[in-house]
Amino acid sequence: MLKLGIIGTNIITDQMLDAAKTTGQYQLTAVYSRTLTRAKEYGEPYGATAFYDSLEDFFDEGDFDVVYIASPNSKHYEQARLAIENDKFVILEKPAFVNPEEFSRIESLLAAHPKARLVEAARHIHTGLFHAGEDQLKKMDTIQGANITVMKYSSRYDKVLADEKPYPNIFTPEFAGGALMDLGVYAVYGAVTLFGVPDSVVYFPTMTKSGVDGMGTAILTYDQFAVTLNFGKTANSHLVSEIYGLKDTLVFDSIFDTTKVTYFDANQEPTELEAPYFENSMVDELNDFAALFNAPDDPEQVANYKRWQTLSREVNAVMYNLRESAELTFPADNNR
Repeated sequence: MLKLGIIGTNIITDQMLDAAKTTGQYQLTAVYSRTLTRAKEYGEPYGATAFYDSLEDFFDEGDFDVVYIASPNSKHYEQARLAIENDKFVILEKPAFVNPEEFSRIESLLAAHPKARLVEAARHIHTGLFHAGEDQLKKMDTIQGANITVMKYSSRYDKVLADEKPYPNIFTPEFAGGALMDLGVYAVYGAVTLFGVPDSVVYFPTMTKSGVDGMGTAILTYDQFAVTLNFGKTANSHLVSEIYGLKDTLVFDSIFDTTKVTYFDANQEPTELEAPYFENSMVDELNDFAALFNAPDDPEQVANYKRWQTLSREVNAVMYNLRESAELTFPADNNR
């Protein structure tokens, strides 16, 4: 049983802890929050026994093997740095880091602390249905392009519209928020996992009055085709995500919360792909990460870890290049 500590007491942490319970491989022991009251209020129902309002004490005194970090994006670097310096296994919510400079520093730190491991919680690429889609894609003779959509209205945008300040963290540049950094990363992860690193990228954002992108369209250009990404937090979309062959098409009902993947052959006959499925889409990634943490030096797990690290680095670079194309900057970029 892996002992688990958490930073970030919010809805995504609830989903992670539910998934962790399903795996049967994690036990929550320690909780950090900005106040002890909140740490206890959140952690006690999940069986946690140690609570902290100091990150230094959390890492110095906390009895845990794995730390799950689900704080605002701008906090990821410093919190991951402390975790690695304390030789912890780290599950870091997406997007892992704000820019490639942060990513590079963390990789250097990991090299200096060989007992530590850091993985990015890109849950959708670990699911059985996503893997089934990957396998089907490899069988398609021709790829002519793709459209990937991840768009869901955020209730927190109501506060921006009402001009209620301070604005929610995810809608502020100070916390490295916005559509690209929140839902857009799912689309970017899907594209880079399925097609590799693009030759060039461009992003056309629709800005909000809080200073971040509320929605936007990105175009990733490859040698023989282009991939269009549509994502946002200020509107709802019901579009599927499609990959275009010659006469055939591969369809994900959702690239980031996949419940159905359908392959339409050249005759437009549909085949629904089959794979193990968990209603909580974080179960698969937590099982994968537990396998790594329980046997970090096993050759298969070493290979998995290197693959995940490479993918995370590639996604980080693409995300930054998209921001550069749209001249979107965050205060964290000034620390480079």
